[in-house]
Amino acid sequence: MTGAPVRPAVRLTVGQLRVSDDHAANRETVRRAIGTAARAHADLLVLPEYAAGFDPRGTGPEHAEPLDGEFVTLLREQAARTGVAILAGTMLPGDGERAVNAVVAVDGRGGLAGVYRKVHLYDAFGHRESDRLVPGPVDAAPLVLDVAGMRVGVITCYDLRFPESARRVVDAGADVLVVPAAWAPGPLKALHWRTLAIARAIENTVVVAAVGQAGPGTIGRSLVVGPDGEIGLELGDQPELRTVDLDPGLLAEVREGNPSLANRRYRVVPA
Repeated sequence: MTGAPVRPAVRLTVGQLRVSDDHAANRETVRRAIGTAARAHADLLVLPEYAAGFDPRGTGPEHAEPLDGEFVTLLREQAARTGVAILAGTMLPGDGERAVNAVVAVDGRGGLAGVYRKVHLYDAFGHRESDRLVPGPVDAAPLVLDVAGMRVGVITCYDLRFPESARRVVDAGADVLVVPAAWAPGPLKALHWRTLAIARAIENTVVVAAVGQAGPGTIGRSLVVGPDGEIGLELGDQPELRTVDLDPGLLAEVREGNPSLANRRYRVVPA
């Protein structure tokens, strides 16, 4: 008796990097991370928000680079060389006075597969990202990338607090929700980060890979959560790269037992 063919696991490398305002040094850190992912035979490397350049006092247009600049060019060259797809946070030019917080998707052939521009700017807990950044359009098509047969969708950092952001990406077909972040420290902030990542996984029956920066102004604590809410990987507050396998069979099993996406009665539309 034969059943449906078993889809192979997708190998994901979590790149919890320490990022500074030195772009050249950051590119070298990213180059080494890609090499580590390639040696682990990863299909996908996820890097944090602001991976190209970061200032814990506030990252603004001085850190912006165009899509044909040195950072994205490095990602594309290294992806083409290694076959590893990459999702990475960067900054793009905005309206002159402000920049755009973006995540770029590079496929395993080195092609620029898409860009997500952060919709929810971090104007909370004493921070004002909107002073330095332009929000992405709320009605832009979700960024969803095919990686080794699984569909990987993207939101960024503060978006994690808005369940409709995650649900809209899942509506676009995501099996995995990637959340590059530079999550700021503070009272209960680590608890919020962990709890929200688990909640987004359970309510959407998806894998959540929440990948944070390590270092000043950030908490690190990256985690990968299964569609049943079980944590498969959780890091501390120091720079670290770890590789995990994502099981499409488990995803299908969880969705069969918990058909909450099929049972829901409301849809998410842009405001």
